[in-house]
Amino acid sequence: MIDTLRRTPLYDLHVALGAKMVPFAGYEMPVQYPMGVMAEHLHTRAHAGLFDVSHMGQVILRGPDAALALERLVPVDVAGLAEGRQRYAMFTNAEGGILDDLMVTNRGDHLFLVVNAACKAADIAHLRAQLPQLDITELTDRALLALQGPGAEAALAALVPDVADMRFMDVATVDWQGHALWVSRSGYTGEDGFEISVPDTQAEAVARALLDQPNVAPIGLGARDSLRLEAGLCLYGHDIDETTNPVSAGLSWAIQKARRVGGAREGGFPGAAFILQELAEGPLACRVGLRPEGRAPMREGTVLWDAPEGGRNLGGVTSGGFSPSLGAPIAMGYVPTISAEPGTRLWGEVRGKRLPVTICDLPFRPSTYKR
Repeated sequence: MIDTLRRTPLYDLHVALGAKMVPFAGYEMPVQYPMGVMAEHLHTRAHAGLFDVSHMGQVILRGPDAALALERLVPVDVAGLAEGRQRYAMFTNAEGGILDDLMVTNRGDHLFLVVNAACKAADIAHLRAQLPQLDITELTDRALLALQGPGAEAALAALVPDVADMRFMDVATVDWQGHALWVSRSGYTGEDGFEISVPDTQAEAVARALLDQPNVAPIGLGARDSLRLEAGLCLYGHDIDETTNPVSAGLSWAIQKARRVGGAREGGFPGAAFILQELAEGPLACRVGLRPEGRAPMREGTVLWDAPEGGRNLGGVTSGGFSPSLGAPIAMGYVPTISAEPGTRLWGEVRGKRLPVTICDLPFRPSTYKR
C-alpha cells in the first residue's frame, strides 16, 4: 500500500503558479516553476527567491532547564545561546554519527527547533524518549517560508519594517495584519535572507504579499539544492548521516568551546568520546569540495580514485551537479584527510570512464550573510 503524500498549506498556490510537483520526504513539493531551475537559481543570487519549506518539522521544547537537557543530545552550546538568537546543531548517536542536523532558537520561555522533513518523526520520538521531563510539541498549524537573496531584506521589510534591523541568526516575533510571524535571519542558500514561521491559515496570504514585491520569484527544490551546494552546505542523508561525524563533515565550527575538552560543560552528548578525540587528533577522512574538469557533472555515488587507471578507491561524491553561478560542475565528497589538500588531482568514475577532478576549498561561492 502506497502512503498518501501530504500537502503543505501552499500546495494550491504552487499549482496556480505552474509548479512541477514531485514527491519529497512524504510531501508533494514544487521542484521547479516555469522559469526553470537555472533561472530560479540565478534569480535568487541576484534578487530574492521565495521557498516553501513547510514540510520541515517545527518543534517547541518547554520545561525546567530545557537548554541543559537538550545539550544531552547535541554537541553544541545551547545553555549559552542568548534569547532572540538561533544556532545550528546536530543530534548525534553513540558512535558519533549524525542522526539529523537542525536549528535551535532561544525564544525566552522555550526552545524552538526546526528539523529536517524526512527525520522529523524520528527526531521527535528521540526527543520524547531521551528527555521525558520536557514538554515536546510538534507544531502542525504553522507553515514555514524561506525568503533568500540580496533583495530579501527590502521585500520582507515592506511588510514588516522591523526585520531590517536584524542580523544573521537573530530571531524575532513580528506582527503582520494581526498575526504573529516568527522570523529568523537565516537560510540555507549562502545568501542573506529569512525563514518565516507563519500560521498556516495565513501562509498563502503572506506568500502572495511577498511575491507581489518587486524582484521576488517562487523557487523550487531544484534550485534550493544547487544553491546550498554552491554554499558548501550539507544535505542530510547525502553529505551527512549516521555514518559520518561532525568533525569529518567539516562541522567542527558548530561545536562551541563550552562543549569541548576543558570547556565548562565538556562532553555529555552521545558519541562525545569519539567526537572529542577526532577534534583533538583530526579525522581520518574529511568532506572536500571538488571541481570536475570539463562540463560533465559528477553526481552522488561517483567513485573517486587516485589514478586514471588502477590505483586506489579514495572515497566518493556525496553531492554533485552543475553550478549556475560558476557555469561549471561542482561536487562535494569524502576522501582520506591525507589526500585532501586543495589542488590534489583525483579521478571520478562516470559511466565507466575516469575523469579528472580537483579538490578545492569550500564554499564554491562566498556567503553574503548580514553580520
